[in-house]
Amino acid sequence: MEEARGGRGRGATLDELRLLVDVADQGSISAAARAQLISQPSASARMRTLERRLGLELVDRRTRGAELTEHGRVVTDWARAVVAAADTLVTGAEALAARRDEHLRLAASQTVAEYLVPGWLAELRRRDGEHATRLRVANSRDVVAALRARDVDLGFVEGPSVPADLRSREVATDRLVLVVAPDHPLARRRRPLTREDLAALPLASREDGSGTRDTVRRALGRDMAPPAVELDSNAAVKVVVVSGGFAAVMSELAVAAELRDGRLVEAPLEGVDLRRSLRAVWRRDAGLSRAAEAMIAVAGGRRR
Repeated sequence: MEEARGGRGRGATLDELRLLVDVADQGSISAAARAQLISQPSASARMRTLERRLGLELVDRRTRGAELTEHGRVVTDWARAVVAAADTLVTGAEALAARRDEHLRLAASQTVAEYLVPGWLAELRRRDGEHATRLRVANSRDVVAALRARDVDLGFVEGPSVPADLRSREVATDRLVLVVAPDHPLARRRRPLTREDLAALPLASREDGSGTRDTVRRALGRDMAPPAVELDSNAAVKVVVVSGGFAAVMSELAVAAELRDGRLVEAPLEGVDLRRSLRAVWRRDAGLSRAAEAMIAVAGGRRR
């Protein structure tokens, strides 16, 4: 890879960022090296490489131990988010790649699968050790279909209701929000939109069968305008909304980062209840395995 301007090299590696976080937590490079199971000279060299890549002094070596510089503290905060995201990615990917005959076959609606399940799996691993899990990502309607077909043992859905032939347990709550690009006319509107305003608004929408679409339909009823554009993923909806042409009602989980950095703006609503339950679901004629019970406990934030 070509050298960046100013003599800086390519971006930092994940191992370097993990080391920086450990230096901050352990208080010295030698202690961080022990946590990483590498030698102290290797850790020191890795830290110097990271500083060279970023063009910043991260550790004040004149002090006892390894005290972070002001830049080091800022970069460490960013590094924690990157390391946590990487761990989430690996955990989720392992579940997607697991063999069909593994112990727990899991299906989750898209919002739950993208933003909650990887963290749940990581917590399950911390609590109970390794649980072989296969994850299928679908919309809520298809999660129910997979349960009925006995293709999965446990599902997580986000729709407003659960079919009578399934058992369910609420594990979390979620709120849908109306989002637009910063230059959209609704971003400058001072008065909240009413239920009637929202019902008349052509939205960028998830596909029929998604829990988000069903929740909006339940809140607005027959007066709901047909979607302006229909897409099959949260990522696709966000791309369309960020482009500035459309508004969308989406899970707060799905748009948290975009709201935080200003790529999207929440348009206020009044008189519209867009809260919903996120539920674990399973067949009435099938008991829950120990792994499924453990997964539900983690999802609900309970300690067994």
